[in-house]
Amino acid sequence: MINLIFTGTGAGPIYYLNYPSGVAYDSQSDLVYIADKNNHRVLCYSPNKASLNLIAGGNGQGTNYTQLNNPVGIDFDSSTNSLIISNLGSNTVVRWEIGATNWTLITGNINGIAGNSSTELSSPYDVTVDPMGNIYIADTDNDRIQFFPVGSTNGVTIVGSTGVSGVSSTLLNGPYSVALDSQLNLYVSDMNNHRVQRFMRY
Repeated sequence: MINLIFTGTGAGPIYYLNYPSGVAYDSQSDLVYIADKNNHRVLCYSPNKASLNLIAGGNGQGTNYTQLNNPVGIDFDSSTNSLIISNLGSNTVVRWEIGATNWTLITGNINGIAGNSSTELSSPYDVTVDPMGNIYIADTDNDRIQFFPVGSTNGVTIVGSTGVSGVSSTLLNGPYSVALDSQLNLYVSDMNNHRVQRFMRY
């Protein structure tokens, strides 16, 4: 059975979406979070109550602590009751605790400038978090997957080579999406190579 949750486009009522680009699920509370990219916000849907609420952003496009800038990939971190948001337009990944009115920076240039150092990103399209709170980021325009241990602001490149695209098994070309299985093996959607790669647990 298929149920239509939302419809409509643009920046009108809260149930209107504009290029929704990512979803995350909290199994404990049975809530679905939606990255509403071009409305620069994240919404929360409750299937039990059939309700939709603003949970992050919604203050226009920008780089300050209360705004989002084209959020795309999101994941729910149960250990901190927060959303990890890939803030594409600002080249950052941020943490937004549920109930908070602002984010805290995980990595990326605070001014939204793209870069390729261990603390910078360039067009991060997706993010996932493991049960320990470690974070994996698809750093798309840098052709790499960055790993951030809990509490660290410095990333380690675990797949790919910074700024080097290729077709070998150790290189990527525009990695777009990441996911972990129950054994913490990493799956990468290697967009421009038209393939999905599996990498053993880091």
